[in-house]
Amino acid sequence: MYVVGDVHGHLAELIRALHAAQLCDEEGHWTGGEAELWFLGDFVDRGPDGVGVIDLVMRLGEEAARAGGSVNSLIGNHEVLLLGMYRFGDEQVPDSMGPRSFARSWLLNGGLRSDQDRLTEAHVEWLTTRPVLKLRDDHLLMHSDTVAYLEWGSSIEEVNEAVRQVLKSDDLVEWWECWRKMTTRYAFRGPQGPEIADELLATLGGTTIVHGHSVIADQLGVPPDQIDGPLVYAGDKVLAIDAGLYSGGPCLVVPLPYAGA
Repeated sequence: MYVVGDVHGHLAELIRALHAAQLCDEEGHWTGGEAELWFLGDFVDRGPDGVGVIDLVMRLGEEAARAGGSVNSLIGNHEVLLLGMYRFGDEQVPDSMGPRSFARSWLLNGGLRSDQDRLTEAHVEWLTTRPVLKLRDDHLLMHSDTVAYLEWGSSIEEVNEAVRQVLKSDDLVEWWECWRKMTTRYAFRGPQGPEIADELLATLGGTTIVHGHSVIADQLGVPPDQIDGPLVYAGDKVLAIDAGLYSGGPCLVVPLPYAGA
């Protein structure tokens, strides 16, 4: 099993990384056989071809299934932002303090008009049916390093269904809250990190949390180009895999279980 973190529109770099891991050929077609590949979300924004990344992942899913493998994805906060912009545009969030809209936040967070222009109903349907949490072989996969997911429920099934219902709705306030919760981060840093990770794992299952969202270089205080692998922290209970591709870091394709964990 392999996991990939935040791609943020960097299609060429993603294909090169998957090719190096022997999961696709140089043209981006599946060569991974029966391997299992999970993306942890944030396909779009801050890079040149977010919709191209979505198209690749959707196609790889079909190709892998024919070969006996699987390619799946979680939804990240930037997918919620992309979809919120698509659905609500510059409509102001009711009762918010100051100007708040998906259009404004989308622009502030690296949204590209080219992604919006190329977004189809097929993309929207696929993205809104992605889970936010998945348990695979004792690895709790999640996009954001946050415990805010628990505000939607106390099991993976409850959380996934709650978010799915939000994304099926036309409730701008609920959509905004979904985006806000999924932007929170750093729950497992600091001296209480191992304890917080233990509590989340005890609630949702698994023995190791695997997340993207928070760039490893930011956590370590080093330039992104110095990162060459995932970060194991919080008493070896958490694995961070976002190496900051959009800011000059590598695209990590991480095998699980990770040898350093």
